[in-house]
Amino acid sequence: MQTPINNDHDNLANTAHHKTWLFVPATRIELVAKAFVSGADAVIVDLEDAVAQADKPQARDHLKTYHDSADYQAVWVRINKAGSDEFVKDLQLCQQLPNLAGVILSKAEQAADIEQVYQRTGLPVIALIESAIGLYQVDAMAKASGLLTFSYGFLDLCNDLRVQVGTPAADIIANQIRYQLILTSKVHELAPPIDTVYPDFDDTTGLNVRVQLWSQMGMAGMLCIHPKQVAVVQKALEPTAAEIEFAKRVVAEYERSGQAVFKIDGEMVDAPVIKRCLQLLAE
Repeated sequence: MQTPINNDHDNLANTAHHKTWLFVPATRIELVAKAFVSGADAVIVDLEDAVAQADKPQARDHLKTYHDSADYQAVWVRINKAGSDEFVKDLQLCQQLPNLAGVILSKAEQAADIEQVYQRTGLPVIALIESAIGLYQVDAMAKASGLLTFSYGFLDLCNDLRVQVGTPAADIIANQIRYQLILTSKVHELAPPIDTVYPDFDDTTGLNVRVQLWSQMGMAGMLCIHPKQVAVVQKALEPTAAEIEFAKRVVAEYERSGQAVFKIDGEMVDAPVIKRCLQLLAE
């Protein structure tokens, strides 16, 4: 058994600033370099859904070869669900890859599974919620050692909950999931959760709307399935010139006057507004 790495706080801080998480199938390991060139904050090598059952042994070999190469850059790896034969094999592989950035556990449902990944690999874990049971158990899982944050697979959740995708009802469910993960992560002092993928990588307008939604709700970043999505997400997250100018004026007045409550252009500014302006300028 590998000794867990005691760097939870550093990993939490680093992960909290990751906005774009780009998937690359382990069977196409040559795409990892291009994924980093896209500007993605984190690259996830996928051993799960993007890899056919027959190709999984070869996929693990590809990841091991890349990890041991001179060109290696630290990647995350999404492993198969706990309890499966592939999960055991994926964990054995991760134990041989000490320079991984971390592990994403697919179809997470139990705190014990998260802790097993952490204890066996010494790597930080992101729990991917993809079932009703997993969603029901998020509070229990939030207490697991080694957990950095949550993300979720919305299509899998919809299938399990019998929600019709692409309907107003699905939008309501998606926001309920986001809220539950945001609240649970905050209460248990985890990094803010990561939003699910946006399937249509040619729909720039729709992706921009989605980014505005989850970022305004307080989520940290987004899973991406195509390099072209990375720039769209990053652009959508940039504050406007007006927002930056307002924040500068608020901070300047706060530092000048030392007052906790004042007005800017007739708008009342108090402690929460000042805090947000300081955060905005620090980003």
